Amino acid sequence: MSRAQLLIVLLLCCLPLAACLTCYTCVFPSISPLDCFKFPQECPAGQRCLSSTAIGRRGALQVTMYEKSCAILSQCDVSGQKYASGLYFNYTNVCCDTDLCNGAASTAALSWGGLALCLLPTLTLLLA
Repeated sequence: MSRAQLLIVLLLCCLPLAACLTCYTCVFPSISPLDCFKFPQECPAGQRCLSSTAIGRRGALQVTMYEKSCAILSQCDVSGQKYASGLYFNYTNVCCDTDLCNGAASTAALSWGGLALCLLPTLTLLLA
């Protein structure tokens, strides 16, 4: 196998890392952001990871709800108001585009490590 063919094979092995994004999800909106971390899900191609916080108030009562999911681009970086559970909630949606980035920062950093390990043999061939 020539050096060029080996390089192509190694690059093709890396493609699945970038093809689909894995995001944390909540089965239902939760009152604790930690509930969301238990459910990683592979998103359809082209979607990003969403993290949404919604705050509802009625008198002295304040309820904060958290949602995490896969999202289409039009759902990203928007704020607004929605009605749920008898309260109006002001929400903010934030999106990101690396594996598990809508959860703990240390977990998102691990996906970069996997990419670096994948590219290491390719860099070795190029520098040889």
